[in-house]
Amino acid sequence: MTKQHFTVLNGGADGLEGRVPIKAWVDGVPVEDKAIRQLKNIASLPFIHKHVAVMPDVHLGMGATVGSVIPTSGAIVPAAVGVDIGCGMMATRTSLTASDLPDSLSAIRSAIERAVPHGRTNGGRDGDRGRWKNPPKAQREAWKLLSPGWDAITGKHKKVARGVTVEHLGTLGTGNHFIEVCLDEEQRVWFMLHSGSRGIGNRIGRYFIGLAKEDMRKWFINLPDMDLSYLVEGTDHFDDYVTAVSWAQEYARLNRELMMDAVIEAVRATEILKDFDATLDAVNCHHNYVERENHFGKNVFVTRKGAVRARKGDLGIIPGSMGARSYIVRGLGNDDSFHSCSHGAGRKMSRTEAKRRFTVRDHEAATKGIECRKDASVIDETPMAYKSIDDVMAAQSDLVEIAHTLRQVVCVKG
Repeated sequence: MTKQHFTVLNGGADGLEGRVPIKAWVDGVPVEDKAIRQLKNIASLPFIHKHVAVMPDVHLGMGATVGSVIPTSGAIVPAAVGVDIGCGMMATRTSLTASDLPDSLSAIRSAIERAVPHGRTNGGRDGDRGRWKNPPKAQREAWKLLSPGWDAITGKHKKVARGVTVEHLGTLGTGNHFIEVCLDEEQRVWFMLHSGSRGIGNRIGRYFIGLAKEDMRKWFINLPDMDLSYLVEGTDHFDDYVTAVSWAQEYARLNRELMMDAVIEAVRATEILKDFDATLDAVNCHHNYVERENHFGKNVFVTRKGAVRARKGDLGIIPGSMGARSYIVRGLGNDDSFHSCSHGAGRKMSRTEAKRRFTVRDHEAATKGIECRKDASVIDETPMAYKSIDDVMAAQSDLVEIAHTLRQVVCVKG
């Protein structure tokens, strides 16, 4: 049996150190003191099931720590799921190989950028380059599937109805969201992308976080951090949140599928490459979400805040940074991790600190050989702002095994 790598971070079960253990897969990976304090706050909640599991890409988040797996019985913390509900990864292998790619990949990058709205302008209002002005037919058809659920949600909670809906389907967003063309260990070409439920998930998340805080004030419940406000099972707010978050997770999944279809068709339309198949080895997985699962003999809600489900045989995606390897992985079904693994390399510094510390020249050197943006606006996403993906993978060798190792040759950032 493979040796388990977790460390118990809180070393006790008193009120200051957390009510339940914190099991962390962080051997050889730095963890901020603030993140540990935040994890102890989570572990102090009265409805945590067994323990909190921490992935090696752990870092400070809002309310709940990014890279944490939080099993709960009888309650859910909306801020632990977050506002990018259903954010995750999709990858598909093509029949192309490296020898099929041209020497210059700029035309392929430009085709992808034209095909998928990305970034954000005009404060997200009309004219925003990150949304559709006239959504394509595929987006409109996908929205027909989603709209009955949306109507039911907004019929009860009218405040979340204000904003774009179908206009964000099949769009990338900003920040650490990306689309890449990659090569695997056999020089086969993959397309890979990272995004979630966009503005509609953000509105749902913020709205129910607000309702949870109202409930805490109503019931005079004191918490170490109000962002850990929770919804109690059996209440209308809880039931409505479960419905809404499940709907947003489906929106996020369809969003990734629509983008992937657009990327494939855009690359084909360049006529730079020979005809190819792009239906091989597809993976589509969330890493900010909540699901009902059974662990240690009990049905519970498992919130993965920056973590991927890794049941025995599950395929998942663990991306590095703009200049580092990424991995297609196969889950080992580790019980102590609640069948989970990391969702990436994890930030080792804030966006502000990255912009202060690194220059465009630094970024150019770190992304040498990759067709991507190399300007000041992406310094916060430069590879040096992230932990070593090699260290992260080594720390979770009892959670997943590597199926494929990818390196990007094209990267489109939001």
